Amino acid sequence: MESIVNIVESQIIASVKSPEHLEMAASSNSNVVFLLTGDLLTTPDYLDVLKKAGKQAFLHIDFIEGLSNSRNALKYIAKVWKPKGIITTRNTLIKYAKEEGLMTIQRIFLIDKNAMKKGVEMADQFQPDAIEILPGLMPTVIDELTTMTKLPIIVGGLISREKEIHEGLQAGALAISSSDPKLWNINV
Repeated sequence: MESIVNIVESQIIASVKSPEHLEMAASSNSNVVFLLTGDLLTTPDYLDVLKKAGKQAFLHIDFIEGLSNSRNALKYIAKVWKPKGIITTRNTLIKYAKEEGLMTIQRIFLIDKNAMKKGVEMADQFQPDAIEILPGLMPTVIDELTTMTKLPIIVGGLISREKEIHEGLQAGALAISSSDPKLWNINV
């Protein structure tokens, strides 16, 4: 079976969240594209645009409007739409997609260490081809949030080193919350 490591040529993956960005993704240097928009009528056309541009398209099936989360939906996607693979947060859909020969990426939202542990456990159990972790880079997210709101921002989840505390504060957070007692007495 083909490995996702072998299909990724550009380490930047174009993630298309709106139809307006489809052509930019198709003409980008990214050879892998995550499709996070569409519905039952438009998704086949979007996939065709990407395939004609030589892209490896992964369909985020949780975001496709009108699509059910069932084994039959995965059979249809595999046999009719024929993306390279799917992205989902749902473990059973990983299983169904693999049965249909699609590559799979399991998306995991890391809200705290427990979510990280549970996400890794589920990925180990269902064996997707890859996992996508969100958030990917917290200081960048913190900085962006400070431009979106005037409210103070407290950052928590996944903080395990003093360096991460400093990075979060330098990015604009008011404070950092942590469940790790060894971090509670750091002077900042």
